[in-house]
Amino acid sequence: TDDYAVNTQVFEDCEALKILVNSVDDPPHCRFMVPAIVDRSPLVISVASNGTSPVLSRQIRTQLETSIPHGMGKLAEFSGKWRAAVKAKISNPDERRVFWEDLYASSLKEQVFHDNLVEADRLIEQALLEWKTPKGEVYLVGAGPGDPELLTLKALRLMQQADVVIYDRLVSPAIMELCRRDATKIYVGKARSNHAVPQEGINALLVEYASKGQRVCRLKGGDPFIFGRGGEEIQELFAAGVPFQVVPGITAASGCSAYAGIPLTHRAYAQSVRFLTGHLKEGSPELPWDELVYQNQTLVLYMGLVGLEKICEKLIEHGQRPDMPVALISKGTTPEQKVLVGTLADIASKVEENHIQAPTLTIIGDVVSLREQLQWQD
Repeated sequence: TDDYAVNTQVFEDCEALKILVNSVDDPPHCRFMVPAIVDRSPLVISVASNGTSPVLSRQIRTQLETSIPHGMGKLAEFSGKWRAAVKAKISNPDERRVFWEDLYASSLKEQVFHDNLVEADRLIEQALLEWKTPKGEVYLVGAGPGDPELLTLKALRLMQQADVVIYDRLVSPAIMELCRRDATKIYVGKARSNHAVPQEGINALLVEYASKGQRVCRLKGGDPFIFGRGGEEIQELFAAGVPFQVVPGITAASGCSAYAGIPLTHRAYAQSVRFLTGHLKEGSPELPWDELVYQNQTLVLYMGLVGLEKICEKLIEHGQRPDMPVALISKGTTPEQKVLVGTLADIASKVEENHIQAPTLTIIGDVVSLREQLQWQD
């Protein structure tokens, strides 16, 4: 009712008699909630907000209703009919899960949806007859620069079917949340001069788990083939005879520049762009300096925070103008993104006072001046 006193009395009477009670839009006087239901019996999905927002629950239910085919109930019933036979044939639960996942990705689903059950039975009988212990495989997946919504569809699909996820420091917790919940997750975080697991150890882990017949997702920030050592890893897999797939990711240069409002090329400012590593070798950056001092060119430096001062000095020393605009992007595409703008002459001195932290991406070029007009994310 709309009467608080009545609701309170009914609630207290029900409590005394140990009767469950629900008072609509009155959470303190509820002992159970009525969720929004997506009914594909025997498959049933409930959506509840613990009484905080029933309208939102109904909206989410509507979205699920439109995305889940009505034939899913038939598929659940059909699967139940074959469950005992599949279990008898495939005793290992992990292998059994792979069998069902592969089956649901085949034409079986459509046959059941259209009531072609004779053909569906034939397909599952054939699949059981031909079943072999699955071979392991490695998915080398680019996780993008940080924002989970920048993952590719293929990356997300493989992350959710992998048995083992081996991931780096640059893969955000929000992205790891999208991996299969019961997957084994192994952190091999790599920071400058501080590798939780050395590269040789990572290569060995990939081969080891795949050799056990498991599907391994090697999850790397950005794109695995752009300063990600992905090439080295698949060389090891090839040598060991381990099947693999490579899934490109949005590289940090593309993601961070877009979120900072800095186009890497522009007809009026830059007709070329170069990706470089700012990694120091024996305390000094090794770069083709003469080639970098070039008109209408954008430079993008990965891992350049530690060597930023030396890099700026070298560019000026080789003829680049000291007032060339520079942007330093920290934790790009994430809620913690910070963008520091300066010039070759002063950007290094601004880092400490602005509390800039790795990971960073550095953009050098006249395109940086467009940020004042084009920034949209900060």
